[in-house]
Amino acid sequence: MKQDVEGSVRPPLTASARAAGTDDRGASRSRRLVAGIVTALLTRGAGLLVPLVLIPITLPYLGPERYGLWMSVMALTAMAAFADLGLGTGLMTKLAGCYASGDTERARTYISTAYCLLCVIAGAICALFWSVSQVVSWSAVFNVEGGLSPAETRAMVLVWVTAFAVNIPLSLVNRVQYAYQQVGQSNLWVALGTASALPLVLIAVGAGQPPLVVVAAMAVGPLLVTVANTAWVYGRRMPQLRPRLSAVDRRLAGDLLRISGLFFATTVVMALANNADNLIIAHTLGLASTTVFAVPAKLMMQLGGIVVMVNMPLWAANGEALARGDVAWVRRAVRRMTVVSTLSILVPGAALVAFGDRFFAAWLPVALGDDRWLLAGLALWWLLLSAFSPLMMVQNAAGVVRPQLVGLVVYLVVSVLGKWYGASWYGLTAIPFVGVLCYALTVLPAGLFGYRRALARYVSPVEATTREGDR
Repeated sequence: MKQDVEGSVRPPLTASARAAGTDDRGASRSRRLVAGIVTALLTRGAGLLVPLVLIPITLPYLGPERYGLWMSVMALTAMAAFADLGLGTGLMTKLAGCYASGDTERARTYISTAYCLLCVIAGAICALFWSVSQVVSWSAVFNVEGGLSPAETRAMVLVWVTAFAVNIPLSLVNRVQYAYQQVGQSNLWVALGTASALPLVLIAVGAGQPPLVVVAAMAVGPLLVTVANTAWVYGRRMPQLRPRLSAVDRRLAGDLLRISGLFFATTVVMALANNADNLIIAHTLGLASTTVFAVPAKLMMQLGGIVVMVNMPLWAANGEALARGDVAWVRRAVRRMTVVSTLSILVPGAALVAFGDRFFAAWLPVALGDDRWLLAGLALWWLLLSAFSPLMMVQNAAGVVRPQLVGLVVYLVVSVLGKWYGASWYGLTAIPFVGVLCYALTVLPAGLFGYRRALARYVSPVEATTREGDR
């Protein structure tokens, strides 16, 4: 076995082993990928209806100030997405190899160990936030003014952070489904979880419940559905992978933490960089401006979520293909998925730019303005990410994380400074355009280098010679 410098294991496959069964496996892998993409588009489209319905209900019910606080708290937990130490993504990379080799026992050991570690992390987060909740001035953290009391601000933070912490170990089931290429089923459960918030919020609003109950209803629905998915996967669909405390392995925990550490660092930087916008706006322009930015940004994020769901199946599929030495399939998949990802954002993004102002005016009872340049910047940002996402999936599957990590660190520093001064000087419109420029100058070249480096590790000498001769 060969081990690369970043901790991922590369099986020593011969040329004959690579060739045997490659076409059949590649066709089967492609069918699963297409099925995952179709269900991602269908379920994401259904999930998109939920926020479209909820925003005009929750925004006037909560008010601009309270809604802006809610969006800022959500940004805080989004920036804490690194709290799982990268174990979810590290597990998916490890399970792809187990799936390719059929090693069920090792897979269950990895799964059990990951659940054990994440339960400890979730408990620590809850204990920390509840113990310091009376000490930290949350009103100052989120620049809260007006009629919101410190007690209400603190309660909203605790409710959302607690739901976030509980979801850390629960959401691991989706990683397992993706690793075993059951993407369509996972997507359906995710869509059901998103939709479950709608009736709960409508009941809370219809009953005239306090704003905190409305926020809690939004958080609880997806958690309950994830519990049901976990019971279904380990009780009926894949009982052989059911986590057990006796299957926890300290040695494999260290192995899992090593690969997860790189994903952890990448997630920290990415979460901080991509979710700092609401906090920057809150401190430079005020919470009311945060709402003006957050609503169209949230809508575009829902569309951008299509890109994430479409490309996530590539992670496990690429991992299996690379483990079998099927580099040609990976190259074809990247080319095709780049086109699919770009088109999935280009069409709705263009429609949002062209008709977004009239859509918001007819859709929302609260005026948000008609800044078309802001909409264009948000659409351009997601277009860039969508075109680049398939290349990132190859690097993640191969465990080649350092190049993109370096690019993201530089992007974090440059973009936060640029957005802060851009918002102060030019207003909300500058935020997405500064992000696009900084990403193109930092992460893009680093990611291209990492993609070539990842593929080079799995190209046989014969194939490398043939490609060189073709050039």
